[in-house]
Amino acid sequence: MRNPAGRNVFREFLRTEYSEENMLFWLACEDLKQEINKGAIEEKANSIYEDYISILSPKEVSLDARVREVINKKMQEPTTQSFEDAQLQIYTLMHRDSYPRFLSSSIYKSLLHGGSRTSSES
Repeated sequence: MRNPAGRNVFREFLRTEYSEENMLFWLACEDLKQEINKGAIEEKANSIYEDYISILSPKEVSLDARVREVINKKMQEPTTQSFEDAQLQIYTLMHRDSYPRFLSSSIYKSLLHGGSRTSSES
């Protein structure tokens, strides 16, 4: 998740599994954490809520009821940490569920083979 190129390849894989919203949500939370302007924090938090938390959103991420309740309370006065529990839950979901499948996917295998060919050609 720290490497932008690796994130992009993983995101491509998530798109094939119809779960790209997990990565998009995680990235939006990371972006929110960098914000310092109170008005922008509120705006970004509301946008994240509408895009990924709202049950009406087509990009809704899968969260348990406890985390949803915490978020709903925090949305009264959003901060850069309002989605911390949810972000951790989605990260854990990707780590335990999607990432192992990614490691055995053709996308990852072709990346490995392409990388080894490039290094042997150098």
